[in-house]
Amino acid sequence: MEMKIRLDDPRFDLSGTFDGTVDTAPALATAAVHAGRHDLRHLGVHAPPLDLSTTYPLLDPLAGTASLDAMAAGGEPQGNSVYGRLHNPTVARFEAGLAELEGTSSSVAFASGMAALTACLLAAKQRHGGHHVIAVRPLYGGSDHLLNSDLLGLETSWVQADAVAAALRPETALVIIETPANPTLQLVDIAAVVRQAGEVPVLVDSTFATPVLQQPAQLGAALVLHSATKFLGGHGDVLAGAVACDASWATLLRQVRLITGAILHPLGGYLLHRGLATLPMRVERASLSAEQLARRLQGHPVVRKVFHPNLLTGGLAHLVGQQMRHGGAVLAFELAADEAATRSLLQYLELITPAVSLGSVDSLIQHPASLTHRVVDAAAQEEGGIHGNLLRLSVGLEAVDDLWLDLDRAIHRAVEPSRVLTR
Repeated sequence: MEMKIRLDDPRFDLSGTFDGTVDTAPALATAAVHAGRHDLRHLGVHAPPLDLSTTYPLLDPLAGTASLDAMAAGGEPQGNSVYGRLHNPTVARFEAGLAELEGTSSSVAFASGMAALTACLLAAKQRHGGHHVIAVRPLYGGSDHLLNSDLLGLETSWVQADAVAAALRPETALVIIETPANPTLQLVDIAAVVRQAGEVPVLVDSTFATPVLQQPAQLGAALVLHSATKFLGGHGDVLAGAVACDASWATLLRQVRLITGAILHPLGGYLLHRGLATLPMRVERASLSAEQLARRLQGHPVVRKVFHPNLLTGGLAHLVGQQMRHGGAVLAFELAADEAATRSLLQYLELITPAVSLGSVDSLIQHPASLTHRVVDAAAQEEGGIHGNLLRLSVGLEAVDDLWLDLDRAIHRAVEPSRVLTR
């Protein structure tokens, strides 16, 4: 179901003042609460049910065969579901909800974000008959590693965002960008890349932004990828991936999912659907805290550089407020210290958890060069600005002053005066 949604003010005005005008389109916060729940009254329930069935009774064998044929072709079941690897009603409700928030006609859920990316690459290869992909660094380390391998029979050209057009070939099947990028929060102008790509589809990894902050499909992206493990789930208890797209792409993606067995488990679909209802509140609160922490870090004596979209000046700074509503809940910073001192900071934190992943209700911090991006070769790390003194912080819902106290104490303990590197 494709639904127009009214996005809230990009300045995150939470005052609730009313100027006397009403837009008939629902606000994002309203849409998030009701997304994917349109069949609940028909079912006679209030909370979405969790369907753990692996198989379904064929009340009418002929109808079951027709349903199986429809799903094998990448469509929705005709009547009842048939088998859990092909379709699950609980997962389908989450898919419908995400599509509503992204403003697309469809979305397809997978067992992980990497399963979702793999399906996109295979579907693009099948759809366009090409084996060439264009990608812009930095990307998540797992994505970079997959694209740099020959596992899927694809050749990848790594380019700057303004050089996509020059890299196009007749066999180019897909252009891949991530914005904000992992881990340096670099922004990419989605609409500009779409214009350069022309007829070639563009995939945007929008994991850091979520549909609360940006809707890439409205800017021309064909595929909007989420590691749903992160903000969409939001509580660190579900592993999943999802792709928002139109119906034709969804058909191909479901075919790949069916063949590879990468469907999301129903419990994951249930948790993700529940998480959508609070997604706007969580992302807005964490984003405001992240901006405050980023600005405080800018003034810290042993912090060399801070990365957060709201700190940008010139260049692509205009994208915050246009392409994105806010810079988001993730930031990164470089210490004026070597890698050993930087990594030692993690052991002194008491409130912030040293861990990979992001987007949880609690704050997480990690060292990209040795963790999420360790599979990326050294030259690519350097190209993407992933240095040994870089840390990535995903801000949760804790009080910002508590987070700052924890972070500031850990920095001072890790970077003693004798270990500070001169600028």
